[in-house]
Amino acid sequence: MSEETLYSADLAGVIVGETAISDVRGDEGRLSYRGIDINDLIGTPFLNVAWMVIFGDWPDEQQKSPLRAFMCRHMRLSYTEVDLLQHVSRDLHPMLLLQGLVPLLALPEEETLDIGLEAEQGLFLAAKIAALIAAHHRLAQSKVILAPVPGRLFHENFLTMFHGTAPTPEQVRMLDAAQILQMEHSFNCGTFAGRVCASTLAPIQSCIAASIGTLFGKLHGGADQAALEMAMAIGSPDRAGDYVRDCLANKVKIMGMGHREYRTVDPRARLLKPMAMELCQDDESRNLLATLVAVEEACQREFAAQGKEIWANVEFYKGAVFHSLGIPTQYFTAMFAMSRVYGYIAHFLEFRQDSRLIRPRALYTGPTVGERDKSAA
Repeated sequence: MSEETLYSADLAGVIVGETAISDVRGDEGRLSYRGIDINDLIGTPFLNVAWMVIFGDWPDEQQKSPLRAFMCRHMRLSYTEVDLLQHVSRDLHPMLLLQGLVPLLALPEEETLDIGLEAEQGLFLAAKIAALIAAHHRLAQSKVILAPVPGRLFHENFLTMFHGTAPTPEQVRMLDAAQILQMEHSFNCGTFAGRVCASTLAPIQSCIAASIGTLFGKLHGGADQAALEMAMAIGSPDRAGDYVRDCLANKVKIMGMGHREYRTVDPRARLLKPMAMELCQDDESRNLLATLVAVEEACQREFAAQGKEIWANVEFYKGAVFHSLGIPTQYFTAMFAMSRVYGYIAHFLEFRQDSRLIRPRALYTGPTVGERDKSAA
């Protein structure tokens, strides 16, 4: 085989750039942000972690308060933004709503945080994404859109704006943890799509919209919704074994099982599974979680019989956490985008420092001009 015919259709193992934002050690089952193990970030204030991911260092005491105030202020939708939202179908999937509305938002044109205009515009979009998710849910229920309250934690405001009632400190803690775990993951599909878009010198809102559109796919961020809906369809733990065997016999992918990067337990799933068990207390949630556990165990038995190992990824148990927080399944992936957007911002800013137009070659397999002429004759 000549050198020109060597290629990777999925870019598996191909290094396409450098990053100092996160490190995925798939063989070891480890993930770190800016050199800090993901296990050591749980319990840290959410916005502090977001700042660290974007800028590479923790916010100092002079930055924390302005950051919280900035995010709270921009979680409030303007009349123009509400009007945009009012023209969107209540039945539109939240991910399509975000992909469509993010480029339509009027970005700040002056700095207030002294972090650079593009970084500030990124944080503005992150705040608006949270507000749009909550407002879309309220409108779908024919309820009034709520505004954030100054002084409250970011996710405390979000859950209040989403449900209309204040969450418990435990619910805020759980949401903080789940969102920190999925904030960043190196050159995943959504992030790479955003880098491709950024390489053309497109503005940050276009790059984030491209990433959101990519995240929607069931083989990427959409697996969280698909995994919990799978558990709902199975109905109970005792049916999990038959379901798994049927899927494997018919070569149907079991959503949320296995990961392209990890050859052992996904470190995020290792943290999310006990969180889900702690949070899922009502009968429905406990049954769904038990069904998910049964599916994972059945998968492990079936794969072990073939001499293979498989583990649940972060999407698998995250849905159980969100369900227990009262978030409908169709909003799961939008919640993912609400967290991963900070990773998108970080990569946009990092890539801008040494931007190169991404333009791979393709291996042409069609007829040559001469062959086309002979065929026509």
